[in-house]
Amino acid sequence: MAFSSHDDDEVLSEMNVTPLVDVMLVLLVVFIVTAPLMTNAVHVNLPKTGAVAPPETKEPMVVSVDADGAYFIGKEEYSFEDLEQALVQAHDDNPDQAVQLQADEGVEYGTVAKAMAALERSGIQKVAVLTQQ
Repeated sequence: MAFSSHDDDEVLSEMNVTPLVDVMLVLLVVFIVTAPLMTNAVHVNLPKTGAVAPPETKEPMVVSVDADGAYFIGKEEYSFEDLEQALVQAHDDNPDQAVQLQADEGVEYGTVAKAMAALERSGIQKVAVLTQQ
């Protein structure tokens, strides 16, 4: 009888990547599900232009005009008079306040022009008009 002896007592030094891949796929699914929830709640169809990046600031205030011509700061709706007072208050609180203005492409020009005039009268100097590429 011939028996063969092999040294099978060696330690394997290969990394098992299956748990790592599983964790990465779970993280990917979590990011895919949560990303749409982090966008603005006011839905506007932005007009299309060339690629222009908004200025980099810490926390810009988002002023929106929806398809019905209603004014919003963030997610809160304002009348035009209240919008102007809120913008003045924001400028008084932070003179370097940056604003991103977004308006639905179906809104009349005069409605957007009123918002821009309110921004100018409030003293806010840093204004970015958002569009889609």
